[in-house]
Amino acid sequence: MLTVREDHTGRFRASSSMSRPRKIRIHGYKIPDLNADPCLECDEEETGEIVGLRSQDADYVPQLAYELEVEILSRVPRFEYWKLNLLSKRFSRLLKSGKIFKVRRDRGVVEPSVFMLSNGDTRWTMFDKDFENFQKVPELPSDMCFFRGDKESLCAGTHLIVTGKEEKSIALWRYEVETSKWFKGPAMITPRILFASATCRTVVFVAGGLNIDGDGCLEVVDKAEKYDSETKTWTRLQGMHKRRKFCSGCYLRSKFYVIGGRDERDQNLTCGERYDEGTDTWELIPDILKDMSFSSAQSPPLIAVVNEDLYSLETSANELRVYDTNANVWKKLGDVPVRAKSNGGWGVAFKSLGDKLLVIGASSGPSRTQTMSVYTCSPSADPKEKLVWEESKRCCGVRLSHFILNCCVMIA
Repeated sequence: MLTVREDHTGRFRASSSMSRPRKIRIHGYKIPDLNADPCLECDEEETGEIVGLRSQDADYVPQLAYELEVEILSRVPRFEYWKLNLLSKRFSRLLKSGKIFKVRRDRGVVEPSVFMLSNGDTRWTMFDKDFENFQKVPELPSDMCFFRGDKESLCAGTHLIVTGKEEKSIALWRYEVETSKWFKGPAMITPRILFASATCRTVVFVAGGLNIDGDGCLEVVDKAEKYDSETKTWTRLQGMHKRRKFCSGCYLRSKFYVIGGRDERDQNLTCGERYDEGTDTWELIPDILKDMSFSSAQSPPLIAVVNEDLYSLETSANELRVYDTNANVWKKLGDVPVRAKSNGGWGVAFKSLGDKLLVIGASSGPSRTQTMSVYTCSPSADPKEKLVWEESKRCCGVRLSHFILNCCVMIA
């Protein structure tokens, strides 16, 4: 019998009491690294998440045609893949090849995962869409300047991308779900922080932000580019009309939107812009934030797209709003159940999660602890319909700080 246990260090260790494994028994609820190879000692990039696990399988699982195996495994929930690693070396190699994820995209069987880094945490946590399963991502091997500083996070395909400032430059790290490893690069054409971003399947768009010039000075930029996770390359795009930092982005109706931010004179911008990839052009949207409140300590706009409607969490009023593209106005929908106002929007995650809105932070309810609260709702653009928020009671038993530093959603 092969027994997998979680020891006091949080690592998973294995022991064998029989010459041939027949049964797997799992103790504890934390999922080990997805796609970590059970046949090999973990290298330093994986930080020893699975230690000394030597598979004794000889691919005793009946072998099917390659194409059939891929089709079957592509329909298995992604948070079950770690079990396949323990089952067969052949399945482990297949997962790391990336073929299964490509078939999942082609068949439309992708599912959302939420990556999150909270205050006081040294490692990212990945949750499934229902917050019933989680996995601790291996520790990012950056320098202390990057570790302690502000970071931006975005997803493209099966890549989690994190950017931030190292001691002498802006660095980019990517985490690949297939291998459960961190890699440095590829760097943006114009490295930046505090920029807008938006994901469309395997591609992510970025625009604006702060770049460090040759003299070490920060420069507000209008430059834009996109990253393709399948080729691991960046492509330069046409620049925006305005330079802006502290801006937000979304992908709405086949266009990349950049909203708000501050210009090179540190003045708040109420305008937005939308990018058409087909023509490589930007269109200015005047006064898209004309009714929003601004403060010196305010976060970038908290926006998310669900069912081709654009929603905003107005932090000054702790209120959910929806954008009317025809009238260029925001309509009030109701209250949001987290305390977004207390820190000017900082520490709150506001994202789209499939056909729902996701908000994570400190609950606005009475007598709450200092751990995070997770809420979802299926919003309607009609202000007459009642807004119903559902709290995730389980959260896999994980207790994280309510102050969320980074959060992004991966669809893979």
